[in-house]
Amino acid sequence: MRLLVTGGAGFIGSNFVRYVLAEHADCAVVNLDKLTYAGNLENLRDVEADPRYRFVRGDVAAPADVERAVQAAREAFGGLDAVVHFAAESHVDRSIEDPQVFVRTNVLGTQVLLDAARRHAVGRFLQVSTDEVYGSLGEGDAPWTEDSPPAPNSPYAASKAAADLLARACGRTYGLPVLITRCSNNYGPYQFPEKLIPLAVTNALAGEEVPVYGDGRHVRDWIHVEDHCRAVDLVLRRGRPGEVYNVGGENEARNIDVVRAVLRELGLPDEPGTPGCPIRFVADRPGHDRRYAMSSDRLRRELGWRRRWAFADGLRQTVRWYLDNRAWWERVRSGEHRAFRERTVGGR
Repeated sequence: MRLLVTGGAGFIGSNFVRYVLAEHADCAVVNLDKLTYAGNLENLRDVEADPRYRFVRGDVAAPADVERAVQAAREAFGGLDAVVHFAAESHVDRSIEDPQVFVRTNVLGTQVLLDAARRHAVGRFLQVSTDEVYGSLGEGDAPWTEDSPPAPNSPYAASKAAADLLARACGRTYGLPVLITRCSNNYGPYQFPEKLIPLAVTNALAGEEVPVYGDGRHVRDWIHVEDHCRAVDLVLRRGRPGEVYNVGGENEARNIDVVRAVLRELGLPDEPGTPGCPIRFVADRPGHDRRYAMSSDRLRRELGWRRRWAFADGLRQTVRWYLDNRAWWERVRSGEHRAFRERTVGGR
């Protein structure tokens, strides 16, 4: 399968590129990435010389850039079979600060890609989305299913919901074989340190405070990025066009408990308020969703997906990766990221 992967230099996208190239000998990838603050070609250093891989720097919201990527696939691999659309602005705090950037990349960018996919008769278009489009759950509420209505509460979530609806409409109106995945909170190697787990790891290692929003009892469902990549690959190859597939990690945890688990892995005090514990509670984010949880029954039932990473094991592996790759995260924490963190605090 010849793939155009957008956002392939980001956290989830780069893990997916490495996964499909390792898993499928007959797979070829063109990676289209704008290389914003969260895009990093160091994430793909181990595959950059692979003859089945090409990189094109460009903006998904710029039709000419998308055309260059399609042309690169044609010249290198003889054509294009599918689009896997990861590229997105994804940090909620940034969306609160500047919603227009999110509308341009996440909404307009998705429409530009859909138009190109139609124009070039691409066989499959996979829109990678998020559980945040569903809104927020109460403590006793049942997990969302694919039939739960979108009810986004942040500019980021609203932009992703809009992109999902554009993809769905393109499938219904024009017959483009569109699939949508909605995933819970990812963690793992190469995650940019503005999100909760790498923020906690890198701040603690740097001797800085670890900010936790509000009372720390916001609940998220955590999935290792490798389990997510396997799910996306399964849906791309075997999913039913027109369907949505939830990809949940089956591990609900409060933010404060996740941060404390990180600190324990690092051998640091984890009880807030005790000497040496770096946790600092900060003012809550506006409109902060209280709980996310999804059912992945459709994905398991139709495609046989199962998560392989237990959260404790995945968290330990992730912390070890940041310990072993300090030079990587020290570079990405500098510059623009540090300027942003001076204006706001916290992770997703």
